[in-house]
Amino acid sequence: MPDPSRLRTKPMGRRRFALVSPLLAWPLLAPGCRAADQLAWPVPPPPAIRSDQPLLWVGLAAHLGSKPSAAPLLLESVQGPLELVDAKGQRLVGPSLKLVWRSEPLAVPVRISRTVLGPFPSYEAASLAADRWRQQGVAVVIAHPADWEVWAPPGTAAPAGLKASQLSLRLLRRTALVAQGPKGTMALQGPINLRAPAGLRWEGGVFKGPFRLQGDAYGSWTLVEVVPLERYLLGVVPHEIGAGAPAAALSAQAILARTWALRNRQRFVADGYHLCADTQCQVYGDPGQASSELRRAVAATNRQLLIWRDQPIHAVYHASNGGVAAGFEEAWGGAPLPYLQAFADGPVPFRQAFALPLTKESLSTLLRQGEAGYGADHPRYRWQRQLSAAQVGQALGAAGTALGGVRRLVVLERGASGRVLALSIQGTKGSLVLRRDGIRRALRQLPSTLFEVKPAGPGLWTVVGGGFGHGAGLSQAGAIDLARRGWSVARILERYYPGTALVSIESLKQGL
Repeated sequence: MPDPSRLRTKPMGRRRFALVSPLLAWPLLAPGCRAADQLAWPVPPPPAIRSDQPLLWVGLAAHLGSKPSAAPLLLESVQGPLELVDAKGQRLVGPSLKLVWRSEPLAVPVRISRTVLGPFPSYEAASLAADRWRQQGVAVVIAHPADWEVWAPPGTAAPAGLKASQLSLRLLRRTALVAQGPKGTMALQGPINLRAPAGLRWEGGVFKGPFRLQGDAYGSWTLVEVVPLERYLLGVVPHEIGAGAPAAALSAQAILARTWALRNRQRFVADGYHLCADTQCQVYGDPGQASSELRRAVAATNRQLLIWRDQPIHAVYHASNGGVAAGFEEAWGGAPLPYLQAFADGPVPFRQAFALPLTKESLSTLLRQGEAGYGADHPRYRWQRQLSAAQVGQALGAAGTALGGVRRLVVLERGASGRVLALSIQGTKGSLVLRRDGIRRALRQLPSTLFEVKPAGPGLWTVVGGGFGHGAGLSQAGAIDLARRGWSVARILERYYPGTALVSIESLKQGL
């Protein structure tokens, strides 16, 4: 997947608020729940994506209007009219519209009850936990109220080795949308359809739409754009790899972004759309700002994606692998994937010098002398950080407080690529083990898990590392380097995803 820690040319923020509740249309009842119980606020799923005309529902902004006191929602057309039609058929037209939030009592209280696993540092980690529940015959929902969580009916026992909590809420009010205009106010009912023929101004960009304002699983609202897949790529590729990358690298990134979007179309189904627009998905900005070079790169790969066993692959990618790629299981756990394996990422002599699995000595040598690897000019190809006991404790929050004063950082386990799979943080009152992507989620100063820890004094450690991101799949710095060396798109993709096939969407035998 795209990595939340990568450098980007223009990050897109999401507006976040606390959670309350708009009134939605139909119940999301969990099997085994009483009729009055719901796992969450009910949300219809987004439509299936058709291979002949793929449309993505992308959440431009989530958790809107979660408090009646939240700032009004201002919607502005670039030029000409902006049209709003709500679920009751009420229609508003104007160059801009001002929508405000109003708390309203529910005719019948709503009870939310569920068993919760999490939080998880990534969708991938949550998905692995969800699979363990599914294997036991439990119907689950993966959601992202703040961090990733897995939900099941109340009272469900957690899978072995995992801890679950119980949530029970009785809700008496909802947050409704009201339009304000010169003729007074109009109460609106979602979902609300929006059209702006010349485009809608949003977060410093322009988006063509059409759009929807709809409720989510937590009781707040989402602004969703319904966007054709190829237009979506114009808003993703420059923010993920940079508009100035060579043509072959841009085209490789376009194929991966298309593949990733189709593979992950279920990521936000609990909230009624396919994908978000921030780092939990692929960063998506104004497609109109795409350069001519980028448009040519996307057009050259029109409707192409990578498959394995006739399905889109886990097209994960990251900024820099530091000279050695990670296997899928190193980044997130679970079963290894044959097309996402660990390997030294450099010319043949480099691969021979750093045969995998890396030993402790060869890892140290790689971090000192690995400049021959592909993408070595990336600013985070090599890095160094200092961590103090106070910084570590603060980063861990309540868990750090429970540990007491941090005394030791100990690497317990490494993967074939040398990445840390388990890091023990030992304090005066106890210890805590961080695993895989949970390490970077907790210790955000660390660009990757490819590192060594060295004591630097009482309560102080030097962390020497390489790479930026999870390390699995395509290294964007490596792809740029290889493109400059004259490698073709197909050759770059075969290097980072061996054994996969490049096909058109229409050729998928089982469809999407």
